[in-house]
Amino acid sequence: MNKKTLQPVVLSADEVAFVRGLVIYEDPEILVLNKPAGLSSQGGRGQVHTLDELLWAFAKPGKARPRLIHRLDRDTSGVILTAKTKPAASFLGKAMMGRKFSKTYRAIVTPAAPEPKAGSIDVPLRRDEQGREAYMRVCPPDHPDAETAYSRYRTLAEVNGAALMELDPDTGRMHQLRVHLAHLGRPIAGDARYGGALVVAGHAVPRLMLHARALTFPHPSGGKKRLEAPTPSDMAGLLAILGLA
Repeated sequence: MNKKTLQPVVLSADEVAFVRGLVIYEDPEILVLNKPAGLSSQGGRGQVHTLDELLWAFAKPGKARPRLIHRLDRDTSGVILTAKTKPAASFLGKAMMGRKFSKTYRAIVTPAAPEPKAGSIDVPLRRDEQGREAYMRVCPPDHPDAETAYSRYRTLAEVNGAALMELDPDTGRMHQLRVHLAHLGRPIAGDARYGGALVVAGHAVPRLMLHARALTFPHPSGGKKRLEAPTPSDMAGLLAILGLA
């Protein structure tokens, strides 16, 4: 880790209050937050601080900030896990690599629920760079850049023109759920990158309607932990308007 990475980020009082308001669970080893849509986990290009940088709000004097264990897309909301100590970060990193994490998402899709209404998607993906933008594409298993990708889904509610889905990715490829649902012809509402509707039943979609609802993982001190993030107000509002709540 280079010295630049170790340099504390100076945060405003508003930024400190903002990130502290995202906490949904904390103990001596882990810190779990409900990331809002529009906040980059890491590597943002603008002048606004990323979540990774905002974590300096929790750093003890002379010590490093909590470490992100995984990421969420900038426009995806929900549960995100950090480790407060190096041993916890090592333990959780190995657990994630060993696929001992279970993630559950909620999404609004159009124009209807998939058929069948519950099932799995086992379709490899490959990364496609276009300028400064990165996309994921479905591809044949024998493609030289193919990465295995497996997702499970079930329909929670449906109305004419939209459905509320629960999604469980077994692999963690970039944009996996977004591309898999688009592959089924049921893109996530608000997902302009992969063909999602920007208006549903006459109502504008405020952003990508994808929320990381729950995360289950082995705790560094033993046992399993399950943490949930409530549905954000913009998504809850659209669900109510559509009759999917």
